Amino acid sequence: MLEVPVVVFQKTLLRYYLFEGLRYIWLARKGAFCRVSPEQLGSSLFSIALWLADDYYFYAVCIFIISVFSIGLSLYEIRKQSITLRNMAQFVTNVTVRRNSGAEECMSSEELVPGDCLVIPQEGLLLPCDAALLVGECLVNESMLTGESVPVLKTPLPTGEGRYSSETEQRRHTLFCGTQLIQAKGWGSSGAVAVVTSTGFFTAKGSLVSSIMHPQPIDFRFYQDSGKFLLLLGLVAFIGTIYSIVVLYLYNVTLLSLVIRSLDVVTIAVPPALPAAITTGTIYAQRRLKSQGIFCISPPRINICGKVSVFCFDKTGTLTEDGLDVWGVMEGGAAGFSELVPDPGLLPPGPMLSGLACCHTVTLLQGQPLGDPLELKMVESTGWVLDAEFGGHRVLAVLKPPTRGTSTSEAVAIVRRFPFSSALQRMSVVTVARGGHSALAFIKGSPEMVASLCRAETVPAQFSSELGGFSSEGLRVLALGYKPVDGNTDLRAIERWEVETDMRFLGLLIMKNLVKPESAKVINVLRLANLRSVMVTGDNILTAVNVAKGCGMVESHEKVIFVNVTPQTAQSGPRLKFSLDEGGAPADQTSIVTRVSPASSFEVSGSFVALCNHFPEYLPKVLLRATVFARMAPDQKTQLVKELQKLNYRVGMCGDGANDCGALRAADVGVSLSEAEASVASPFTSKTENISCVPLLIREGRCSLITSFSLFKYMALYSFIQFCSVLLLYTVKTNIGDLQFLYCDLVLTTLLAIVMGGGGPSEELHPGRPSASLLALPVLGSLLIHACLIVVGQLAAFFITTSQDWYVPFNSTLFGAANLPNMENTSVFSLSALQFIIMAVVVTKGYPHKKPLFYNCERVVLFDHLVLWYIPKINPKVVFTPPPQVLVDRGLLSCFRLLRGRRQSKKQYKRLNVLLSESPSWPPLNQTLSPTEYSVIQCS
Repeated sequence: MLEVPVVVFQKTLLRYYLFEGLRYIWLARKGAFCRVSPEQLGSSLFSIALWLADDYYFYAVCIFIISVFSIGLSLYEIRKQSITLRNMAQFVTNVTVRRNSGAEECMSSEELVPGDCLVIPQEGLLLPCDAALLVGECLVNESMLTGESVPVLKTPLPTGEGRYSSETEQRRHTLFCGTQLIQAKGWGSSGAVAVVTSTGFFTAKGSLVSSIMHPQPIDFRFYQDSGKFLLLLGLVAFIGTIYSIVVLYLYNVTLLSLVIRSLDVVTIAVPPALPAAITTGTIYAQRRLKSQGIFCISPPRINICGKVSVFCFDKTGTLTEDGLDVWGVMEGGAAGFSELVPDPGLLPPGPMLSGLACCHTVTLLQGQPLGDPLELKMVESTGWVLDAEFGGHRVLAVLKPPTRGTSTSEAVAIVRRFPFSSALQRMSVVTVARGGHSALAFIKGSPEMVASLCRAETVPAQFSSELGGFSSEGLRVLALGYKPVDGNTDLRAIERWEVETDMRFLGLLIMKNLVKPESAKVINVLRLANLRSVMVTGDNILTAVNVAKGCGMVESHEKVIFVNVTPQTAQSGPRLKFSLDEGGAPADQTSIVTRVSPASSFEVSGSFVALCNHFPEYLPKVLLRATVFARMAPDQKTQLVKELQKLNYRVGMCGDGANDCGALRAADVGVSLSEAEASVASPFTSKTENISCVPLLIREGRCSLITSFSLFKYMALYSFIQFCSVLLLYTVKTNIGDLQFLYCDLVLTTLLAIVMGGGGPSEELHPGRPSASLLALPVLGSLLIHACLIVVGQLAAFFITTSQDWYVPFNSTLFGAANLPNMENTSVFSLSALQFIIMAVVVTKGYPHKKPLFYNCERVVLFDHLVLWYIPKINPKVVFTPPPQVLVDRGLLSCFRLLRGRRQSKKQYKRLNVLLSESPSWPPLNQTLSPTEYSVIQCS
């Protein structure tokens, strides 16, 4: 007999959830939910059945036509944006993949999966995936990703660096999807080789597309209060519904009519157009920003711009010019420094000249040198030129000295390169002469870092004083070192740690970095507006202080106080010291300049991480006063932004998008100075190459926030006006007519709301910031006062009309629209229509954050037309004008504020500022504190 195999099927339960279009499944071996695939989201539908059931056919048909047109227009815009986003996201090309057998296969990029070995041609390509570079070098344009237009050099992933992660320092070995590979160099005849690490939505480009499709939720009080305010309107609607049910029940109306009339009150009290109306100001602001070259991928953050209280700026390329001019070089050694040589090309042949010519990542593309502007200036100053030939050998770059009687045998080839790292503060190369002889390693970076990697006996004794002198003049200083490399070493496989140890000090390269002319003007504008400016840079502290003084962050008459933070070492624990600057330079790496009083500033020097970890009690006080943070690594910039946010600051960050990506994303308002229209680096991208976009962005944010407030209050008051009119007419067995509803909702309210949303921001930044709370006393108080006056006005119009000799009562046997027209309806509707117009004028705030009403000509003409058209048609006795908004905010509500007394601010940085201003012992000058002592000496 044949044995039939028994197949046992087991059920496998798959736990997953969907979030922002991605499915996350539970993996037990990882103990976490992991992303697996994108999904599509659905849409919403709307209904106007209530109006049809209420026999408001004309109104329902008009609203239906408008809704269809609006939905069609929205669908067209959504479809247009979807096509644009799809064209941006979808990219399919043919790529070459190398299999394990060594064979190469051409395939579509859609078939790529993580683990495939991608062969990158020498002419480069637009990368369809994220990949880690294994062999060769690639010159990449990452402007789509970071906003930085300067090409970046990517080097092979070294062995033995632990688990791979593109978010760490291994980013310099990662090729990102959507970036343009300009050039690739391998060791053989083919190009570079990289292994695919991510595809689709899991790539850097996928993250950008996902962030546009699904913006992160924003923690902003205005948006939080909007929901609470709608609940308040819901409570008003509930009270009105109960009242209408009681009134209609007493009039013995049918059950269907009672339900419809009651639900109608709900739709009036809670306007469905409210969410759309408050976005009108944001839409106008986004259009104005786009016309000024500022692009936004997260429109809700425009309102947040109006609440920014501190703005952080990167230094190089943001406050100062991108390009630097070589000011001179100084060779150094055990005997000390030589005289300053203004022109590096005049240096005698030797390691210093070779280091300046070779220690860089400049490459040759179509006969033109391409790379970092600083390095281009450095190479240009030596007179050496790049070449593509080196005796038939494939190398990374070839440098030839100028033909001044020298032979071509002096050409030098770069065979190994370790690009600059902000965290390491250095870069290095390995070079050989023709024939593979005279292998040398060169290092270039921050003077302190290079000196620490060189033999102590080769560093001049005057190192600190010379560095301090140049830095205090605002000059950019770099140090160079070198060492011979053993000829038996495999130069192409040598590791970075082998190269960057036991170096010999060569000297200093001094460059001049000019402050952009716009920087000082913008900083002054922010200062006058009581907006705090902070510089965050990786440069030397004295250079940063000089730039801060040049752009006005630190005024010339202010004293500088250094707060030296010494990190923990094997020999000693962490130390914190406050000292007055007397012209010397602090010895540590990270520094902060802080303003203590109108006549002084103080500066913190040392490790920012040590300050956070070992001196948490002093951290808030230092952050409150800090003006310049120097020698800050990219992750420390991000940490700084988060620490400021913990003090309830609304933080803005402006940078070039390269080393500042983390801080730009962490900030409430991140602005990247870039040629790209959108980048994953920040929600705002400015094509302007200076910080003049910052005041504009803040002004637009304040204007948008004020407009959102005005429209929110107007829509609430519009609903309340109509709500009161309907309940008043219900009481006397009549109602507002179909065409009257249509006129108020379309002609008056919609036009007024659209026109109110226009009007640009004020030309100047005001010292005060607009409120972001809808539930604050001025807002609720003004609404309450207006609501009371609206009720009194409508009641007065009704009773004055019914008390006249010419008054004719309507047929009381009918109910609702059946007894129209009548005098009660005419008087209440006429006044309510005038109240719509008056309220639009009253709640439209201008000064100080928005241009006054008369600047918007179409608004003035529309208001005048509507008011002049109504005044002759209404009895002057029933015309009621509420008081101006300024009178309500600054008059009546001021009395309540005086009775309530001054309350303590909810923002931590404001409370701390009051505390420090009352403490004469802050800061504790000339005292060295340890973590066990700092809690004793603190502000009481």
